Amino acid sequence: MANLLYTDKPVFGLDIGRSSIKIMQINEINGKSIVTGYGNTHFKPESLNRGVIQDFEDLASATHELLTKQFVGSLSTKRVSFSVPNEYSFSRVLVLPTLQGKTLREAILAEAGRTIPVKIEDLYVDYTIGSTLENNMQEIQIVATPKDIIDSYMTLADILGLEVAAIEPNISSVSRIVTHAEGDDIITMIIDLGSTAADLAIYDGSTIRITGTADCGSEDITRLIASKLSVSSTQAHTIKTRYGIEPSKKQAEIMDAVKPELDKLITEIRKMIRYYDERASEGSELGQIIVLGGGATYQA
Repeated sequence: MANLLYTDKPVFGLDIGRSSIKIMQINEINGKSIVTGYGNTHFKPESLNRGVIQDFEDLASATHELLTKQFVGSLSTKRVSFSVPNEYSFSRVLVLPTLQGKTLREAILAEAGRTIPVKIEDLYVDYTIGSTLENNMQEIQIVATPKDIIDSYMTLADILGLEVAAIEPNISSVSRIVTHAEGDDIITMIIDLGSTAADLAIYDGSTIRITGTADCGSEDITRLIASKLSVSSTQAHTIKTRYGIEPSKKQAEIMDAVKPELDKLITEIRKMIRYYDERASEGSELGQIIVLGGGATYQA
């Protein structure tokens, strides 16, 4: 949960997707955040099972190849921050009485056990203390992730000789980057559109208020366009990135093709906004939506 953009010791980020690995190091140089190295590669999708690494040899080999032969720039540290797929983590903002130490943690675990649909003993749970409220209450942001996922990441780090500095849901790091780039005075919904799913979060500049995952991915959008227009996947990808759903000769057909996939995304967005609005204080309305990620590519 620490702000890894600003740390006394260098750290690089490593994101394990459904079939890809992405690595980036950002250093603060003369008061500016500068990317000093980056790269990505792929591995066999079957090497993961619901976020848990199954084939350590495949992922370790792919990561080592990336770091030694494909990496652009330089990597100055072995301290790594892993990001966990959002669909396998749980983020909540709890409102609890002002407590301390062991008593606070016991209250958090009890509340997490009531709100998270996984046995609490199967989860690693961490938290940060947020705002102090009236009537001796306080906000607590919790993050919980299955132990078998975290344990497999730790094993991979050990194989690669890396020191783990942090592990967090990928939407947390994305939210922090967006706030750093866009400012933190606007409550923002972030949509990270990937190849097979979209991660969503509502972020108020200091706390992720709610997260979700929509079963809507760019690969399915490409497939639907290819089927509707009777073109190849390569041609469908070009149509998607060049024209999107903006006015064009094929707009009606494209809209008809992608509507089932976009409807899933819109349903989840509306559900999250409704949930947020029901709990937000007056004057805390959602101000903007930012769409990013590999599936959000558009060619102007």
